[in-house]
Amino acid sequence: MAKWDFTSELVGSFSEGSNGNPTVAMIEAAFRHHGLKWRYINCEVPPGRLADAVKGARAMGWKGFNLSIPHKVAVIQHLDGLGESAAIMGAVNCVVNRGGKLIGENTDGKGFLKSLTEVVDPKGKAIVMFGAGGAARAIGVELALAGAKSLTIVNRSAGRAEPLVKLLNEKTKAPATLVVWPTHYRVPEGTGIVVNATSIGLGDGNEPLDVDLASLKPGMVVADVIVDPPDTRFLRDAKAQGCTVIDGLGMLVNQGVIGVKYWTGLDFDPSVMRRELEGIFGA
Repeated sequence: MAKWDFTSELVGSFSEGSNGNPTVAMIEAAFRHHGLKWRYINCEVPPGRLADAVKGARAMGWKGFNLSIPHKVAVIQHLDGLGESAAIMGAVNCVVNRGGKLIGENTDGKGFLKSLTEVVDPKGKAIVMFGAGGAARAIGVELALAGAKSLTIVNRSAGRAEPLVKLLNEKTKAPATLVVWPTHYRVPEGTGIVVNATSIGLGDGNEPLDVDLASLKPGMVVADVIVDPPDTRFLRDAKAQGCTVIDGLGMLVNQGVIGVKYWTGLDFDPSVMRRELEGIFGA
């Protein structure tokens, strides 16, 4: 047996705009905390080089990698298989090397669901979700698979939201309906969970969501996917109405916890990751 071992297990991320992705900071902090010789490498990969990047990861024996914009759908053709929710939503944000096979998973919705279930079980709950983009798609599928009673998708564009509503109705047991976002949308009575899965509030924690605040009632759980800043105007308004609120840091941290469990087989301490992010975003 060699006296020294100067190699590390490798994972990382492929995206455009990689310099704005904080995942590397929280996962490297977790590797250090747990004393693992693993490295997370944040890679700038344009669309035309994605195939090369995946081949490179295979060649170098990477244990897995994350995908961000714009690769979550395009990567599928380069993989050997998909997990259940990734197959349903047609998007991958986490690839796992399982015995030499690259399998696509999606931890976006799983991270949100873990954060949510620490506060409330979505099973049997009527849910309102704002937005119909990639985050909403992942979250909607996981909420449906977790037994949501119903999903109301509120979005400015009917055309963009219709595919998500169709997917939920055809591939899950949770009935979904579309509402074209009206002025001062009123959250229906009986709603248990409200989710902002739009980019409203990103970079400006004071931008309000166009919602009738009086329709947010004590007992509702209100969640936001925004991490920068995590203390959004929407969450502050909801808290003032007596709602229980969940910030976007929990979703991001739990995505990381789930991803590293896929790669390493180990359960990581989420508080280490959250502290790192709080230091970055001044939470």
